[in-house]
Amino acid sequence: MHSEEVLAAVGSGLWQWDEGTGNVTVDGCAARLLGLSGGAATHRSSAVRACLHAGDYVSLNAAVSLAAAEGTVAESLVRVVGDDGSVLRTLRARVAPRGDMISGTLHEVRSAQRRTGTASGDWRRAREAFLLDAGRALAEADSTGDVLRVAATLSMPGFSPDGLAVFGVEGDRLEMIGHHGQEIADAALLDMPLSTDYPAALVARTGRAVYVTSPEEYARRFPTTWPLVEPYGRVSWAYLPLIVAGTTIGAWLAAFREPVAFTPDERSVLTTVARLLGQALSRAGLHESERALTDGIQRTMLPTRKPGVSGMAVAARYVPTGGGLQVGGDWYDVIDLPSGRTAIVIGDVQGHDIRAAGLMGQLRVALRAYAAEGHGPDAVLSRTSRFLAGLGDEHHAPSDVRFATCLYVEIDPLTGTLDMVRAGHPEPAIRLGDGTTIVRRTAVGLPLGIEPDTDYPTTKMVLEPGEVLLMCTDGLIETGGHDLETGWRRLSQALAAGPANDLEVLADSLVGAVHGPASHHAPGPLTDRREDDIALVLLRRNADGPSCAVPVRRTVQTVSQDDPGQIRSCREDIRALLHDWASPDQVESAVLLTSELVTNVLVHTEGDALLLAQVTGMPGTRRLHVAVGDPSDDMPHLRSPGEMASSGRGLLLMEELADAWGVDPRGDGKSTWFELYEAARTP
Repeated sequence: MHSEEVLAAVGSGLWQWDEGTGNVTVDGCAARLLGLSGGAATHRSSAVRACLHAGDYVSLNAAVSLAAAEGTVAESLVRVVGDDGSVLRTLRARVAPRGDMISGTLHEVRSAQRRTGTASGDWRRAREAFLLDAGRALAEADSTGDVLRVAATLSMPGFSPDGLAVFGVEGDRLEMIGHHGQEIADAALLDMPLSTDYPAALVARTGRAVYVTSPEEYARRFPTTWPLVEPYGRVSWAYLPLIVAGTTIGAWLAAFREPVAFTPDERSVLTTVARLLGQALSRAGLHESERALTDGIQRTMLPTRKPGVSGMAVAARYVPTGGGLQVGGDWYDVIDLPSGRTAIVIGDVQGHDIRAAGLMGQLRVALRAYAAEGHGPDAVLSRTSRFLAGLGDEHHAPSDVRFATCLYVEIDPLTGTLDMVRAGHPEPAIRLGDGTTIVRRTAVGLPLGIEPDTDYPTTKMVLEPGEVLLMCTDGLIETGGHDLETGWRRLSQALAAGPANDLEVLADSLVGAVHGPASHHAPGPLTDRREDDIALVLLRRNADGPSCAVPVRRTVQTVSQDDPGQIRSCREDIRALLHDWASPDQVESAVLLTSELVTNVLVHTEGDALLLAQVTGMPGTRRLHVAVGDPSDDMPHLRSPGEMASSGRGLLLMEELADAWGVDPRGDGKSTWFELYEAARTP
């Protein structure tokens, strides 16, 4: 005899519900009990739902969800209704969920009495309101700490726990990541192997909830860990799995001082809360990982030390405002050059994503490398542009090629001279000594990466004592719906009103003016403009700096190929510049090195030599800078001449006598230079 025949003999029918396809298969008895015509057949789930009372269908769904979570069999009473809504019969449904397939039996209940323990209407409404509030609060939690605080304040309808703990799985161990209600008395509960005879470990291993209704049951089922739990004075415990995408990531403990029977309705509430809690912890962990990634990337990309330039004050800010991972392509850097000068660079890679941040890091390294080779500002940006264009050609389709804007400034702190090169970047602004703010118009070239071979014109200017230079990305100008015109107007007002004597406060006031509460009162005309990251650098030449008290001594002279006798005039000019220099030996060294540089140009090139010599600083700590330019691209190299050699000793002399020296490639040749620092050597 078949099982269907046996069940039919006792008035029970079989049904199978496939949630994946939405089909319900019934045998003849189940079809009769549900009021479906046609006998044994397969029906759409909508046809079956139409046969059941709407409230009972909801209860059946809740019971099935609970059974799926606990790995048990669901049981519920359902009323079969006719076309007019009248109740035809009451059935007891028993089903076992297995993935998307739900199989079970239907049996008619002759008495209309509802099952004992079914939730009343008031309790059901209270439960639904509680779950709605809990879901909303957990959805808004943005960190693990926030999730734990929300979990600690949950007040469940009718059976609120007074002790909570959340455990996380880390490899083969179970770690407590938060608790509420009582201090942990034994550290063994904080970190344990997954194999431990502890309910939370069992839940993490199996993914099935564990309910303990009395201390006696706890001591019988878990004798090893009962001594650790007994001092807390609880009498009922619920341990539920925290499951995300089918994986158990931990366990949640709810402990009670009053006995709890853990009825199906109570288990349903706890299971739903555990599901919400698991999702919230997963989201919070993802957000924290993203923030850690952002912080790590930004720490790597930004300068490792506080920006500083001798004789000048510097302040810098980076503010991510564009959303996503809070990291993008904006950057700034301060570079010590081999010439003894300092370069400040600020730039913005197109886009606001991980790729933009990666390109920004590559550009920063490439730009630093070219600057360290001694190239001038124009050559540094030309080579960097070629580098970025090469990256696009090699790895990405033409439609995905990125470009970058950049402003590169080489600073001579003793003279206040700035050599600026701009690649499609917003122009700098200057706050003059009297507070007047102007946008400094400078020559501009194409953004980096547009054309592999691009020339960048250099703009020279002098930052006078007390003046403040502002370099920024377009986020500082356009944030808040502004275009360049309205954005510069707002920024100029903030720059003029801020304290020029404290650049840190001034930097904060500029960011606050466009990104803080004050900016909300002055929105721009482009309300749909996306917020962008902000990077800015402020540079002020100190009024009491080493170059401000004494005028610069300077001489410039051209020595032509057909008049080598002018070399003597160069030597005399150097002696005149150093007439009160502290060390006579350094004076003779300067004369010798100058003569050697000029002579090398006349002997080894076909062009004229351009001599520029200047003395800056206060007496006793002055600096002599001598540069000799020529039109040749051939770079000199250190070598070891023999005893009878007539050349090759110029660089050896500079290596021995100069405090610093180098060769700077220029667009039309090169410049060989050396420096001597007064009192740097013992007379």
